[in-house]
Amino acid sequence: MSQDSPDHATQSTPEPTDVAFIGLGVMGYPMAGHLAAAGHRVTVFNRTTSVAQRWSDEHPGTIATTPSNAADEAEIVFMCVGADNDVRAVAYGDDGALAAMSEGSILVDHTTASADLARELSDEGAARGVGFVDAPVSGGEAGARSGVLTVMCGGAAEHFELARPVIDAYARAVTLIGPAGSGQLAKMVNQICIAGLVQALSEGLEFGRRAGLDLDAVLDTISQGAAGSWQMSNRGTTMMADEFDFGFAVDWMRKDLRIVLSEAQRNGARLPVTALVDQFYRRIGELGGGRWDTSSLIALLRPPDHRSSAVV
Repeated sequence: MSQDSPDHATQSTPEPTDVAFIGLGVMGYPMAGHLAAAGHRVTVFNRTTSVAQRWSDEHPGTIATTPSNAADEAEIVFMCVGADNDVRAVAYGDDGALAAMSEGSILVDHTTASADLARELSDEGAARGVGFVDAPVSGGEAGARSGVLTVMCGGAAEHFELARPVIDAYARAVTLIGPAGSGQLAKMVNQICIAGLVQALSEGLEFGRRAGLDLDAVLDTISQGAAGSWQMSNRGTTMMADEFDFGFAVDWMRKDLRIVLSEAQRNGARLPVTALVDQFYRRIGELGGGRWDTSSLIALLRPPDHRSSAVV
């Protein structure tokens, strides 16, 4: 049965905890900052030392020289890196986090990675007496900075309950979906839904533009009805203006969709729209938009003379 965190207004403040945070990218950097602001004792590791130093200049905490050094004496170790291989690089080996984690501690992986890797880490942790929770997030950089991420978790209930009060520092909702790997599978569902929504929103906006409609009025109206979505409310206006230099990058979405399509091939799910949108994102990358926000799908629908200078 799924379990959700309580509303932030009703949460009790957890006891200060010794934690490690490995990976200070656009998501991990503010997430680790929220942990420090909540009073937890935070040790950080990042492959680019200057980023860790900048974080340390802004927040109370300690810089570690290796993942194992960061994890030493930590009750909970958080990871938020790029992909499966990056997770393995910081989790395994003599310098990896698992090498230093003590029995009874918890490893939480916020990376969007494969469900197979989550199950692998769960088994490896169990062999060492270490709990594991796969906990990919949704909400983007803005959600991480504001501390209102949605966190989808997989793992044993007892490990989830130990980690949840600490995760609450940067989350609006924290839900246990099921056993190890379930958090990653739920994130795949999330990305499937987003891909289809953004493409549909792109098509709708471009249709409305060509029809000569006042799109501000259209968005204001339909966002209050059945067509309303987070994407419409947060990306509709910027999409109309061809503004894409922010948000969740196309390169990262393609990475996520590769994971989705691989899992679908294994479990037999048919994802024709997702596969098609993945190819649209491939085209965006070929146009030089790999770092554009995922809402840039609309650029493919615009004739060249209606594209802004930001779009090739």
